[in-house]
Amino acid sequence: MSSNGPCRKRSILSRVVRRVIVAIYHWKGWKLDGHLPDIPKYVIAGAPHSSNWDFVFFIGATAEEGVEPNFMGKHTLFRGILKSFMLDMGGIPIDRTKRTNMVDQIAAEFDRRERLALVIAAEGTRRSKGEWKSGFYNIARAANVPIVPVWVCNERKLLGFGPAIEPTGSYAQTLLEIARFMRSKLPDYGRFKVLEQQAMRLMEEDRG
Repeated sequence: MSSNGPCRKRSILSRVVRRVIVAIYHWKGWKLDGHLPDIPKYVIAGAPHSSNWDFVFFIGATAEEGVEPNFMGKHTLFRGILKSFMLDMGGIPIDRTKRTNMVDQIAAEFDRRERLALVIAAEGTRRSKGEWKSGFYNIARAANVPIVPVWVCNERKLLGFGPAIEPTGSYAQTLLEIARFMRSKLPDYGRFKVLEQQAMRLMEEDRG
């Protein structure tokens, strides 16, 4: 199940890179917990984002599920000799100089395609202490697609897919549902405790 948009002949480089990534994933002995949903469009919200290897292991895991996820990138990366490679690897160019914002651009991309599994590092950066940015939620709401939470445990070499969660009109409520799922998988993990605290704090702010 590919989500890379219209059919096009892939570059040799992208095919080699993808095969190398999948080989590294299997060589390192990573395993899966759960499965991606059999639906055409969704946002994948992954955490924690703690290593440069996250992308490699995530690509390997989704390959086992028969899914080729997409990701967002600055439009300047999709030029010259890099253009074909970036598109083949699932990149979606985002032009921040346009009047339409990132959320609207991605929502339009969801509307244009028959299948799209968009992966987002929900924490934003590796420096995060565990709180999530709201971009993944805003995109899912605008595109009218569910959110699939994904957790990673580097110590156990385990990557888990959660259920498809429909974003409600409340970011806090949606975040709390995701946080509780994440903590059900890694109850003692510090970043997911912070995530749950963030969601509960936002819930209190909504009530206040």
